[in-house]
Amino acid sequence: MKYLITGGTGFVGKHLIPNLIAKGADILVLTRDVIKSQRLFGDKVTSITNLKEISDNEQIYCIINLAGEPIADKKWSETQKALLLSSRVNITEDIIALISRLNQKPHSMISASAIGYYGCQADNVIYEDSQPINEFTHQLCEAWENEAIKAEKFGTRVCITRFGVVLGKEGGALAKMLPPFRLGLGGNIGSGMQYFSWVHINDLIRAIDFFITHSECSGIFNLTSPNAVTNQTFASTLADVLHRPAFFDMPAFICTLLFGEMGDRLLLHGQRVYPKRLIDLGFKFEFEDLESALKNLLIKNT
Repeated sequence: MKYLITGGTGFVGKHLIPNLIAKGADILVLTRDVIKSQRLFGDKVTSITNLKEISDNEQIYCIINLAGEPIADKKWSETQKALLLSSRVNITEDIIALISRLNQKPHSMISASAIGYYGCQADNVIYEDSQPINEFTHQLCEAWENEAIKAEKFGTRVCITRFGVVLGKEGGALAKMLPPFRLGLGGNIGSGMQYFSWVHINDLIRAIDFFITHSECSGIFNLTSPNAVTNQTFASTLADVLHRPAFFDMPAFICTLLFGEMGDRLLLHGQRVYPKRLIDLGFKFEFEDLESALKNLLIKNT
């Protein structure tokens, strides 16, 4: 079966695509960097730079939409906010245009979103039907999701996956956190009481596979571990796993000074998200608790 992956050379895509290849999938990767795609996957995938390269007669079983400018790499200037929005919505619009002209419509589409959809909600437990706070991250995710759901008009099953912070080896959020913690310079951000909803990369990939193989899955899914932790718990657990102290807290005003609105909304505030729909459908997480997840990622032979 043929899969179209957007954002395939990003952190999640680099883990997902080898998993699909191992199961015999035929992969099309939409990428701005064909050389990078070839370096990562060799001749095991077909790399394209524009969806117009796909003919109307192409038979695509599933589209997995992961494309989007990283949300935490830069301060949120108005220009950066516009880029965050366009990099998600424009490619999703192009996917809908592709589906509309394909003679045989894709069976399924799995489109990434983020728990930023809910906005910052203190320590309230958030389920898929929880009401959002209308702030930038909500507006961004809502526009992204509203475009993706249009695929249903063509008979394509759609799963919207709201990712938490994805923890994995060699990239992602954890790679950015490790240097100060390995030097014993880690600690809480702000009060440390804000919630941190995370998911191990293996469970994220397994969940995507679950959506592919279970046709009863459709609609919105939180994709986080069922056990969100506070920033304080995350910092102390990471330090313990690394056998380092964690005394160097970052005061809130320093965080805001360094990172602006992005730091305020993503680092000083958080969401306590629970993956209710995924669990109700029978999905079992391999890494439910943070300590086992971090040990798996950071300690050899675990």
